[in-house]
Amino acid sequence: MGTAAPPLEPVAFSQVWTDAVAARPDGLFLCFERSDGRVAEWTYGTFDGEVARVAATLHRLGVGPGDTVHLALTNSPSFIATWLACTRLGAAMVPSDPQGRAPELAAHIARTRPVVGVCAVSGAEEYGRGVAESGHDVAVVAVDPDDVDLVAFDGSEFADWPEVAPTDRAAVMFTSGTTGRPKGVEVTQANYAFTGAVMARRSGLRSHHRQIVVLPLFHANAQYYSFAPAITVGASVALMSGFSASGFVTQCARHGATHASLFAAPLRMILARGSAPVDGVVLENCWYAQNVTTDQYEAIADLFGCAPRQLYGMTETVPAVLTEPAADPVPESMGMVTPGCELEVHDAEGRPVPDGEVGEIVVGGHPGTTLFAGYLDDPETTAASYRDGWFRTGDRAVRRPDGRHVFDGRRSDVLKVAGENVSIVEVESVIAAHPGVLEAAVVGRPDEVRDEVPVAFVVARDPENPPTSDELARWAEARLAKSKRPRSFTLLEELPRTSVGKIRKFLLADPEAESTPTPETSR
Repeated sequence: MGTAAPPLEPVAFSQVWTDAVAARPDGLFLCFERSDGRVAEWTYGTFDGEVARVAATLHRLGVGPGDTVHLALTNSPSFIATWLACTRLGAAMVPSDPQGRAPELAAHIARTRPVVGVCAVSGAEEYGRGVAESGHDVAVVAVDPDDVDLVAFDGSEFADWPEVAPTDRAAVMFTSGTTGRPKGVEVTQANYAFTGAVMARRSGLRSHHRQIVVLPLFHANAQYYSFAPAITVGASVALMSGFSASGFVTQCARHGATHASLFAAPLRMILARGSAPVDGVVLENCWYAQNVTTDQYEAIADLFGCAPRQLYGMTETVPAVLTEPAADPVPESMGMVTPGCELEVHDAEGRPVPDGEVGEIVVGGHPGTTLFAGYLDDPETTAASYRDGWFRTGDRAVRRPDGRHVFDGRRSDVLKVAGENVSIVEVESVIAAHPGVLEAAVVGRPDEVRDEVPVAFVVARDPENPPTSDELARWAEARLAKSKRPRSFTLLEELPRTSVGKIRKFLLADPEAESTPTPETSR
């Protein structure tokens, strides 16, 4: 099987899976490295048998087409088998953070009303509290994420597979981020098929390649940019039970990984651990989201043996709608419009802006096929997220004459300092460029005179020898206009983050704030 082209007609992801199994039954599909380092492998054919076993259990517990199954699992073969079993049964999975507390789990369960919940044995007590708080009756299956025999599921294999349509709902993913009530993003069978084809083509993925997955599976990145493309072309996946900054490069070499997808935060963590080059690394492509400094980019490129490529996408956009080309990727660029996707940069009135001007990223397409189907039980918010047929991301960018796009922050990332617009992204980039700074985050603080002013939070590159506030203030004074200079610098051991590394800025602005997630991008 070669690289995949975006489907001309909507295709169900269940069909993509069964086609891959039929084409490469003896081809390696999944290589799972357990938390103790031991490894288990499955071909497409043998794993399809595991999918059928999981489906038999789900069906016995009452799951059928249109139903939902809730997952609170770390990276594991049980997660993948349950996901694919739902796909083939015409049911939708609802993945939640396995470290989520009972109130968060209860909210997801109450809003999606799953027939079955699958959780880790170690988290069964907390999960049970979540089910009880939801007020909804759920049959719970507790599994050991390290179990490679999937003993919690029936021994029989389900065979009476229903017809599944491309428009059938395949998942509800609750976006997690920094502020506000989470939205349930509805993803269809066709969405997964489309993103798999688009991302496989853009990354040059073929059947002999191997993805390495260290990001959590409950998040869209691992599903959209790694597993869906691999299944589309019949490639293999090396799934790690979790992310290890000190072990990532060695894992890439050990498993012969050719393709990876990360965020900027894990890249910086890898560098902070002092990782050294490892023999046997054969990475050909590494996607990453969010900016890194030029020095960090060059260090990672040397370590990985390939030039990483930045991308931009959201759970709602399904594929990454901006991706850097393979030839001569530019570190500060989020990329060009991904082939098969539609994207423009608009002004406040919804008109395209000229090259070089800041505007909002908007994405075109067909809801339920090339864009998410909508927000769960919230048609008003779904409608409000579009203008003239374009999905409004809330992210700002500048398009260069060569077609590349440079991130300029979210609408909420622009401070109004004494009437002047100040880009948080610009200020963060300047502070992060200080040789003593590993990373920086900037938020706005109310000010009686200037309305609001920027304040900075900094993680030192060397915790034993951190930069002083005076040093950082002088650095900023030499590089930023007065309105852009942070009024204070706070040294932190680490920045508060979501489970996939996004900075929870609302906790910096208000440490006592409730951690109630919101939509986030793959920035």
